[in-house]
Amino acid sequence: MANRLSPREAMSYFLDGAGATNHLGAVLLFPGNSGKKRSAAKDLATTRVRAKKPDPPVLDYPGLVRLVENRLQLVPRYRKVVVEVALGLARPVWADDPDFDINFHIRRSGLPSPGTMADLEDLVSRVMSRPLDRSRPLWEMYLIEGLEDGGFAILTKSHRCLIEGGGAEMSEVICDDVPDVATLPADVWMPGPPPGSASLAIGALAEALARPGELIDSVIGGNGLLGEATSLVAGTFRRAGRLVQQLTDSAPPSLLNTSGSSTRTFSSASVPRRDVAKIAERNECTVNDVELAIITGAMRHWLLSTDAEGAFGDTVRAVLPLGARQSGVLAQEDSPETWIVTDEPRFVTDLPVGEANPLVRLAQVAGLANRYAQSSRRVSPASQPLLSELGVVPFAEFSSRAFRSLDRRAYNVPVAMNTVPIPPQFVLGHKVSELFVVPALVAGRALAVGVCEYAGSIGFGFTADRGVIDDPTLIRDYVRESYEELADAH
Repeated sequence: MANRLSPREAMSYFLDGAGATNHLGAVLLFPGNSGKKRSAAKDLATTRVRAKKPDPPVLDYPGLVRLVENRLQLVPRYRKVVVEVALGLARPVWADDPDFDINFHIRRSGLPSPGTMADLEDLVSRVMSRPLDRSRPLWEMYLIEGLEDGGFAILTKSHRCLIEGGGAEMSEVICDDVPDVATLPADVWMPGPPPGSASLAIGALAEALARPGELIDSVIGGNGLLGEATSLVAGTFRRAGRLVQQLTDSAPPSLLNTSGSSTRTFSSASVPRRDVAKIAERNECTVNDVELAIITGAMRHWLLSTDAEGAFGDTVRAVLPLGARQSGVLAQEDSPETWIVTDEPRFVTDLPVGEANPLVRLAQVAGLANRYAQSSRRVSPASQPLLSELGVVPFAEFSSRAFRSLDRRAYNVPVAMNTVPIPPQFVLGHKVSELFVVPALVAGRALAVGVCEYAGSIGFGFTADRGVIDDPTLIRDYVRESYEELADAH
């Protein structure tokens, strides 16, 4: 039996197109030498500590390659390519890459000295602008050296179809929750024979021809498959009905629903989580509400920079995970959480970018989010094709394109938001100092936002269309300005 892409994975795969990409990732930052002079007593204390505990392995390019080679056994798809079936007779299949070359996927890059955060973001922007090579496994990783004070970074880039259904992104695969390096037993991997186009076509036809027989047997034997078929039809109409409901209350026109180029920009910003929690407690709302209000204020400042008269409208519509409404003001710091999730139920809410008062803006954000998280008109399941169970690719591809067209009208900006803080992470024993999500930006969108809580900070990652938002550094400044407005308001 062919290892076929699931309907949702196939939709993600076919969502790529001209000027659109469906990959995402993360930026992991590691501190370098601060350059400060050390006292003799501190050096002696450090020497004693090191005598008791050996230094972690060197995190250089060869070390990173060895780590990934050891961990690939946890994510077999990262050695597989997507093979399409001739004539679109079925969804594509996962097949071993017979020419798998890990050095193609893991790359080394450097920044001009001194490497600033702006230099790093410019490199991330260029990497995320390039589509992945579809003839190879759909992921890349970069070890980026040359940051200020000897620091460095790791950038991961994975196609969404690798992660749909609960798969791990490569940044999560290489990280440990403890400094000790978890080394797996040696994995001897040999690629299987590549499937031939004829065998794939015959297999697809065989699967299609088997379905009528299964249906007849189920009707005669009474094993309930007819009921499942009825459920399939009903489920498809329910999904279509939910989309129609959302489209009757479609998102307001916005620059955020335009696409100016296929070039991406990435920018990041962080604010202290403790102070955000104080703002939430003072205003009797959640940390997630404050995060959303900061995003709202940042978008307001950006829209004012494009239209000083404020003719851009009162609201921007955002889609975010339904789980974001379950986070309290004081979330547990040690709660386990992944930082890239793709299959959560979502809801659509309005961000009051037309409101000038930051506290009123926060109150409106919290009130609207609470209301719409309970509304059947605003809540939808994870993204999936309209005709998800159909195996024939012409229908699946049409479903993906139809979803992209209809989904574009439902909201202006997607927000990927974690619900609890991420515990400390280590790569080869080296602690990650900062972590930012790089959200995917699909066709018809000018901005996507990723939010995660890590190491006492809330990190915002923004992927934007350079044709619409050509200066990503402005977004960083606007986040800080929006945060300070909330912190200073009483």
